[in-house]
Amino acid sequence: MSGIALTTPYLDTDADQLSFTLGRPAREALAVRDLTVGGLDVQLRLLGASHQVFAGPVRETVACLPGFEGGLPDAAAQDFDDWNYQFGARVQHFAAVEFSKQVAQIRSRSDEHPQALYGIFPGSPEAVTALTVERQSTGLSWRTWHTYPQSGQIVATHTRLEAR
Repeated sequence: MSGIALTTPYLDTDADQLSFTLGRPAREALAVRDLTVGGLDVQLRLLGASHQVFAGPVRETVACLPGFEGGLPDAAAQDFDDWNYQFGARVQHFAAVEFSKQVAQIRSRSDEHPQALYGIFPGSPEAVTALTVERQSTGLSWRTWHTYPQSGQIVATHTRLEAR
């Protein structure tokens, strides 16, 4: 799937503004993709303030949220009914040329992935939020990338949802 050219500017302008929460209600989305992966309903949601993924019992939000202090955990885990949930995040800083290469790889990977959603924010073809989801032997995993051309930062997350 090719990227969606978004018309709304992104609200988060730095990785430090992102917060991680579980169980939040749906926020107004710029784009949504509904999928069924491994028998579970999955909804990938692009927000002006980053992303939400709804998969089975999980409602994951990584976004700039009013009233929440910024900063992502390196890792988080929680049990949901018959599911184990594990989240991980990392923030990387790149020089301009390497940043451009990394964003090109993210866009290419998302273009080629059958279960992806990504948006390109106005102002820079390198201002991207991308999400991919795939089936694993005992559940699902998804990855997200949030790119910040003004600071050369890329936030990458990886989540696993596995049956217990």
